[in-house]
Amino acid sequence: MRLPPLNAIRAFEAVCRHGSILKAAEELGVVRGAVRQQISTLENHLGSKLFSRDGRRLVATEKASAFAEAAGAALTILKRAADEFEEAGRQRIRLGVPSAFAIWWLMPRAADMQASLGDIEIDIVPMTVVEPLSQHPDFDAVIMGGEIRSSAGITETRFMEDEFGPVATPAIAAGLAGDVAALAQSNILVSRSAPKLWTEWFAESGTPPVAFSRLREFEDLLLAVGAARAGLGIALAPKASIEDDLDRGILAAPYGFIRRPAGYSLCCRTSDAKRSAFAALRNWLLRSGGAS
Repeated sequence: MRLPPLNAIRAFEAVCRHGSILKAAEELGVVRGAVRQQISTLENHLGSKLFSRDGRRLVATEKASAFAEAAGAALTILKRAADEFEEAGRQRIRLGVPSAFAIWWLMPRAADMQASLGDIEIDIVPMTVVEPLSQHPDFDAVIMGGEIRSSAGITETRFMEDEFGPVATPAIAAGLAGDVAALAQSNILVSRSAPKLWTEWFAESGTPPVAFSRLREFEDLLLAVGAARAGLGIALAPKASIEDDLDRGILAAPYGFIRRPAGYSLCCRTSDAKRSAFAALRNWLLRSGGAS
């Protein structure tokens, strides 16, 4: 079996993932010339150019992009196997979770999760920007909401419904009187990590779009909802993340919530899906999330 050199594959996969020879070199701890040499070695082995040039940018060919996805998956499997070998059977899952969901839904249930999973260690990593697992070789799994997109080699398990809607303090909500047109003159709080969320809400709720006159941007949804709690305006929020605030009267939902078909899903690599640790996490999420 004549396989490509492993170092060349690592360099190629890093360049494709970062879109930059410089960033790939920084990750690998080598100079740019070494990365270029590895790319040349791989091209000679495969007998095909891997990149075309668009101005100053290197763009992977269609065939090279497919090869990079397979290479990334293979390198991840090798790394995980080496980690498990070194850790002598220690079961650990590095789980990427949207920041707001992690703080307001998952962490209050962390003790129950740990009691259910026993010796399995769940390393929860908040994600300001939610991205697919294929873009995070350092994660073992991710939780995604309405932004989920199916991809090859990934197994998705829907474990909870996803509802979202505008929220504000009861005083601000009362001033809206259920009239969506009133949003035009309200302070609208937007998350840069989910810039299309308001557009999606108008489309999915069947509500005619409103042109906002006053927008305030925040880096992520966690900050936008925090600003809504402080009375700075109206934010869009997943219901699962602010149910406690609704129960305590800190926030109100003047237009209610709409259900999104995708729901929340646990996404892991198909090669991991049948492993006992992932099965245990999946079963706990299904039980806690109540998805049918």
